[in-house]
Amino acid sequence: MESDLRALIDEIEDQERRLRLPGFDNDDAWQIGIILVELAASRRAPVTVDLRRNGQQLFHYALPGTNADNDAWIRRKAAVVDRFGLSSLLVGRQALADGVTFEERFRLDPADYAAHGGSFPVHVHGVGVVGTVTVSGLPEVDDHMMVVAGLEQYLEDLSK
Repeated sequence: MESDLRALIDEIEDQERRLRLPGFDNDDAWQIGIILVELAASRRAPVTVDLRRNGQQLFHYALPGTNADNDAWIRRKAAVVDRFGLSSLLVGRQALADGVTFEERFRLDPADYAAHGGSFPVHVHGVGVVGTVTVSGLPEVDDHMMVVAGLEQYLEDLSK
């Protein structure tokens, strides 16, 4: 179990190193958002997709089967990324690897912060973290992996 947790942490850290963008403007948010919506629709995944830059919501789409609870999860997961500059899944799993929960470690209000998978930092080369890409509606690791798949596709499309 502990080795599985360490392997997941290593994988997420690698994803955060690899999935950095050359820039992030409104058009980039639109393109990434559309990729994620199309990916979710192809999987019939009931998710809400949200992209923000410096706290400004640039893209938001709720697929069938979602509700306002997904919006609340997005807000709370994105708050973790904004505070720590790391994906919400990584922050939560790092605490567990140290034998505590996120809530025990940081004593942050769970009404405002959720260290559950699904929110990923938008890291721009030479700048740092400038925003978030968040998916809510699936089990937390699946939310995280959908964001990763969307960012991978976006970066692959850029390189063509």
